[in-house]
This record gives sequence, structure tokens and C-alpha cells, in this order.
Amino acid sequence: MTTLTNAPVAPLLDRLFKEAQAAHPMTNPAFASISSEERLRLMRSKADYRDFYAALKDYPLPVSRETGRLLYMLARATDARAIVEFGLSFGLSTLHLAAALRDNGGGRLITTEFEPSKVARARDNLAAGGLSDLVEIREGDALATLASDLPDTIDLLLLDGAKSLYRDVLGLVEGRLRKGAVIIADNADHCPDYLDYVGAPENGYLTMPFTDEVELSIRLG
Repeated sequence: MTTLTNAPVAPLLDRLFKEAQAAHPMTNPAFASISSEERLRLMRSKADYRDFYAALKDYPLPVSRETGRLLYMLARATDARAIVEFGLSFGLSTLHLAAALRDNGGGRLITTEFEPSKVARARDNLAAGGLSDLVEIREGDALATLASDLPDTIDLLLLDGAKSLYRDVLGLVEGRLRKGAVIIADNADHCPDYLDYVGAPENGYLTMPFTDEVELSIRLG
């Protein structure tokens, strides 16, 4: 029996994933009309990411069901107590990680989101899942919200916000990652400088593409 697979979390996640599937950005004609080349440019831009993601404020942009379960399993396997998440959105990945913290006996999950309407939706979802007490939401740009007041030791880092910022966000928390800390980067192929960095042995990581969507890394020292 786990928090993830029982009420209220399990039925809540099932509903949220179904809603997310029905509300994919490509169902919006304005977004669908943008060329794939332009979408790629926007996702990799460090100048336009605020406008790009603000235009997607009504869409949940969640991890997949499989990635969500992977997050829970990794947090349980590492007995994580201190987790940092970049990219709250509607809180689906947050629910998985907070459920793991609950089953690990407690802890603190710091997450960040610059879109106020998404923060409000996520707060409601975390309350519905009975997990609000484990989550600290910092509203604003992650480059500011994660620049200070972090745990001395971080067990797990999820990167699932603006792809162009993955390398920058890692830099903010890197000094606090414990030996063996797990880093999960969703859609990391859109951030080549991040992949180059964690892929260079001298930087202290071991990394591999775990699925087509997920880059899985551990901190070696």
C-alpha cells in the first residue's frame, strides 16, 4: 500500500492525466500553426522563454504517466528527503514526488513556477491529494527563486521547466547535490548545453538517456 497507488492521490492523478491529454497545446489552432522549427527555437531560447511559456499557461504540460511513476520510484529508492523541482505547472510531477516523500517518512519538496494561474491550480491539486504540507511553492523565475535558501543537501532534482534553463538551474543547486543524488531532466534534448555538461566526466556526473524523453543522471561526488 502506497500513497501513490491509493486514494486520494491515485484517482486524482488519473483524472489529471486524462484532462491533460484532452488539453494538449496542439489542439489550439494558434499554437499548432507555429512551424516546428519556430517551436524548437522558442523552446531553446533564453530570451523568449517567458513569453513562450506564458502563452501556454492554460495547458498542464505534464510528465508522462511512466515518467511520473519513475519519479516516485527513484525518490523512494534513494530515500529522498530533500527534493527540488524546476517546473511546477499543474503539479502532476509534484504529486508523484510528494507522495514518495510521504512514504519515505516526510521531507521537503521545493518547486517553482512563474505563472500565477498555474500556481493556483497546483495548490488546489496538492490540497486534493493531501500533500500540501510537504511542498513549498516559490512563485517567480527559477533563476531567482532557486538562487538562495535551499537545503544543505539535495537528494533529487527534477528539471521540467523552460528547457533552455536546465544548465543554469543545475548550476544553482549543484553545490548542494549529495553524492549519489539523482537528476531527472525531461525533454533534455532541447537543452544541448545541459547534455554536454552532464555528459563530460570531469564535471562529476554519470548520465544516460533513460527513455526518449528522459535523461537520467547521478552525481558522483
